Amino acid sequence: MAAPCRRMASRPLSLFVSCLSRTTVRETGLRLFRSTPVCRATPQSKAVTESSPWTLMAAACLQRLPVISADLNPIEQQFAHLMQQMELEKSMLSDHEQRLLEDSERLSRKQAEDYDSDEDGDHRGEEIMLAQDLEDSWEQKLKSFQPAPRVRADVDEDVTSVERCLADPLVLLAQQQVGSEKMWLLPQTRWQEGETLRETAERALTSLPAAGFKATFLGSAPCGVYKYKLPKAARTADSLGIKVFFFKAILSGGAPPADASSPFVWVKKSELQRYLKPAYTMKLERFIL
Repeated sequence: MAAPCRRMASRPLSLFVSCLSRTTVRETGLRLFRSTPVCRATPQSKAVTESSPWTLMAAACLQRLPVISADLNPIEQQFAHLMQQMELEKSMLSDHEQRLLEDSERLSRKQAEDYDSDEDGDHRGEEIMLAQDLEDSWEQKLKSFQPAPRVRADVDEDVTSVERCLADPLVLLAQQQVGSEKMWLLPQTRWQEGETLRETAERALTSLPAAGFKATFLGSAPCGVYKYKLPKAARTADSLGIKVFFFKAILSGGAPPADASSPFVWVKKSELQRYLKPAYTMKLERFIL
């Protein structure tokens, strides 16, 4: 303990003075550094209050889900046949199959020479409908049954009908005025102050002319965004471009009737490029399954 004290006492006084001055400068600089955020708060608050040069819009991606199951490809057909064969081999006999066996045994007893009618018990003197007769009647009903066609050429080619392509999901496109031309887009409208973007997407769907869509929106978060700049002639300091936020929705009924002059079309994912621009189509293909 005495050795460290002796070494400190042997140091010159000028060394302690220089250390004290450096500590004072360091603390002063630290205090100045701590005070700088207060000075920078003013320009940041001004930036927040300034309006964004991007116009916000919301669009509704309304989908009609498949109504019937899709056709099986060759691999799926082979797998389905294999599963049916395994289920048939491992399954137990049903009540109808048990009855077929009992009827077969009863007929074989009647054809035997030592047949005794008392063995039939309560079935004596009654007209019994065999299980095979039931199968024959079921076969006749099956032959007379005509299922609805899966492919309807007249309806499937009508893009204004929501009943087309029942095995595929469809997306609603609306013809809207954009600048000086009409374009096919997802139903969209401009965001208004005081509403959420989902409410804007709902308003875009309900404000369509002759619209009677009943839709269920899937959450309040957008599933995609599309951003583009305005032409240079139309740009201003307050309007640089447009940001469109997409919200998914499922059709739950109430689609308006098809009309040749209707501003709506129901298209499959593979048909989007016929109506939309490539950049817009690329954004939609990322979240449309």
